[in-house]
Amino acid sequence: MSYRGLIVDFAGVLTTPLGEAVRGWCARNGLAPDAWRRALVDDPAGRALYGELELGRITQHEWNRRTAELIGVEPGDLMGRAHAEVRAVPAMVELVREARAAGLAVALLSNSYGVDPYNPYTATGVWDLFDVRVISGEVGLAKPDPDIYRLTLDRLGLPGEACVFVDDRPVNLTPAEELGITAVHADGPGTARAVARLLGLSQPARGPVRLPGQG
Repeated sequence: MSYRGLIVDFAGVLTTPLGEAVRGWCARNGLAPDAWRRALVDDPAGRALYGELELGRITQHEWNRRTAELIGVEPGDLMGRAHAEVRAVPAMVELVREARAAGLAVALLSNSYGVDPYNPYTATGVWDLFDVRVISGEVGLAKPDPDIYRLTLDRLGLPGEACVFVDDRPVNLTPAEELGITAVHADGPGTARAVARLLGLSQPARGPVRLPGQG
C-alpha cells in the first residue's frame, strides 16, 4: 500500500526513554530510583494530577508544585529538571524528515506534560519537523481516546488507511488500528528502520543529523 501520512508519538519514540532520565535525576538528588514512578504512577493522587496535566486542566506550574510535595523536592521547574537528560533520537528525527521530503504529511500526536516553564518539544528540537501537531493539553483529549486520533486524521486530511502511527505503548495502538491506521509498536532501536521500510523510504540517514546542543 502507498501511505500518505505518518503519525508519531513523542516521549519514548522521538525521544530517549523517559524512565532512564528520571531515574538518573532521582539518583543525583539522593532519592530512591523509583521515587518518580511511585509519585506519578503508584500514588492515586499523583496519577490523577498527571492526568489533569495531560488534558490541560492544570498548568505545568501547578503540577510542579503539587507533585513536588508528593516527592519531597523543590517545585521550581520540576518537570524540566527531571527531564533534562531526555534527547531526540536521531534515527527517528531522520525518519520524519525523510517522510516529509518524500511528500508524506507528518503529524506529532502527543500526550503532553505542559510547555511552561519546560517545553519538551522545543528542548528536544522536534517541534518544527511536523506539518500537524496534536497535543493533548491543547485539545483536551488524550490517547487512547479514539477522538484524538480522529482529530489527527481530520487535521491531516487523510483517511486512517492512508496513515502509519508509531507509539511505544500498546494501549495507544488499538484505537488507531480500529480507525484503519497501520499501527507500529516502537519497541527498540530498529523502529525507525522498520517504519522506513514500511513507507518505502531510504534508511539509514544520508548524513549526520544535527540536534540542539550537538553543534
